[in-house]
Amino acid sequence: MKSLPLRIAHFIFFFSLTLSACSGNRSGPVDAIQSYLQALVNKDTEHISTLACSAWEADARTELESMTAVTVSLQDLNCQESGKDGDVTLVSCSGKIVANYGNEVLEIDLSERKYQAVYEAGEWRMCGYR
Repeated sequence: MKSLPLRIAHFIFFFSLTLSACSGNRSGPVDAIQSYLQALVNKDTEHISTLACSAWEADARTELESMTAVTVSLQDLNCQESGKDGDVTLVSCSGKIVANYGNEVLEIDLSERKYQAVYEAGEWRMCGYR
């Protein structure tokens, strides 16, 4: 029978392995797109560039800047892979971004675009849409 300290050490070891396996921000293309959209509505200026591929960084900052003066929320987000085009994985989403401009409300239907995810620098990243 194993001693209690040895059991605790084993538990901590396996628990830390499990956490490290699950800790990746964007473990797949769908997660990358969802993280990007969430950062966009959260106005997360620190992370938006790291969630975008290098070719999309300037566009990501522009999208974020367009939301700074409004109240924004993400509603009913649901995304799934919908195909591949070379190195690009296409992701389709449903739900909407709701932007409140005081007396006006703008709803952006997320299903009107196919989001592009690429694997770059060891992570999946948002890289535009079609």
